[in-house]
Amino acid sequence: MPSRRQGLGSAGENQAAHYLEKRGYSIRERNWHCPYGEIDIVAEKGDWLVFVEVKTRRGAQFGSPEESITPSKRRKLVAAAQTYLQTLGGELPTQWRLDVAIVELSSAGKLQRLEVLENAIPTPEDGF
Repeated sequence: MPSRRQGLGSAGENQAAHYLEKRGYSIRERNWHCPYGEIDIVAEKGDWLVFVEVKTRRGAQFGSPEESITPSKRRKLVAAAQTYLQTLGGELPTQWRLDVAIVELSSAGKLQRLEVLENAIPTPEDGF
């Protein structure tokens, strides 16, 4: 049985996936796991492979969703994305980026904010 936190995360990921699809993204994978962690959504749009970290919050007691992307989390996301690229290779788009989807819900669970920050996490190609 999923915890409240897992249920909240899943609800946010569903919202983010729907939002991306409405904007022309094709979802390749959800909740892809590797030794470095999980990539919430792997999508394609045009010539880009897009790795999306979804951050969902209900209320401000734990800070904003953006504040939860620590330097350690950034390193893990980059490593997970690179592992995906090495593992699946083949016919993947040559350009890739790491986006962050911000999902904020009211205490009643109503969507208050959904925003995708493109290229929010620098990659080695960006000179990070």
